[in-house]
Amino acid sequence: MGSTSARLLALLGLLQSRPDWSGAELAQRLGVTDRTVRNDVARLRELGYPVDGVRGPGGRYRLGAGARVPPLLLDDAEAVAVAVGLRTATATAGFEESAHSALTKLEQVLPDRLRRRLASIRDASASGPENTDSNVEDPPVDSEALASVADAIRDHHGLRAFYRDEPVELEPYRLVAWQRRWFLVAREPGSGEWAPYRVDWLQLRTPGGRRFTPAPFPGDFTEFVVREVARTGWAVHARITIDAPAEEVLARINPAVGTVEALADGRSVLVTGGDSVEIVAVWIGMLGIDFHVTEPAELVEHLQVLTARYANAVPS
Repeated sequence: MGSTSARLLALLGLLQSRPDWSGAELAQRLGVTDRTVRNDVARLRELGYPVDGVRGPGGRYRLGAGARVPPLLLDDAEAVAVAVGLRTATATAGFEESAHSALTKLEQVLPDRLRRRLASIRDASASGPENTDSNVEDPPVDSEALASVADAIRDHHGLRAFYRDEPVELEPYRLVAWQRRWFLVAREPGSGEWAPYRVDWLQLRTPGGRRFTPAPFPGDFTEFVVREVARTGWAVHARITIDAPAEEVLARINPAVGTVEALADGRSVLVTGGDSVEIVAVWIGMLGIDFHVTEPAELVEHLQVLTARYANAVPS
């Protein structure tokens, strides 16, 4: 038979088709030697599939617990990629229920080792609202790093890492997918402060931190990420003075865009951000209210460019 992967799938299919097979029967059906059958059975066991063997002439084989599930051969990276894709899909309108159902079904057809890894990602993560976009290319996230963080959350094991080149030690609590980025809600054990950390900005160190006893989190993980990222989690941050009271601004924005602070003179300040000045300009331009920007300098410069561009677009 052709490739090893194709032969393993065929072997799994045979083992599922009836309770008991001799090594000679499997070799004949697959068109291989008895030794190849023994090697392939060993590979299935390494992948976590329960294949029971009975000693004797030619040997006999049967699937153990989970023998009636259909075969599905995925390595760690492939399994994590599928789980991440399905978790992200739960944040897309119309796919929430079906994506969650598909993730549950996927777990049932994987060996125990991969099933535990997918379960840790599912149980340790949530999705925020998928309602805005950016002109910046989505950052790649290391699937192994994401899975390692999920495992640490499951096992209550601390993390040692570099975050934007600064060393940190964290107690990990929850992964939240938002705006096609992954954020880790973690607690700094020394100060007890909570913060969201972008996973693509984390460089995990080995060995990790010490085990910890979880502390109660003060609120909802997803709401916390959405609120805090507007202040600290973007590449570009801005405080924008709005010529309108806070109540009016809040009525015009989605909470995912940023936070609003009331001023004594009846105006308000919008604290927002994004991965580029272009997307921040789009968000504040959609308010439909006069505003004033003094920083950051690159946002001011971009708004000046837009001012000239829009003026040139109108016939004089």
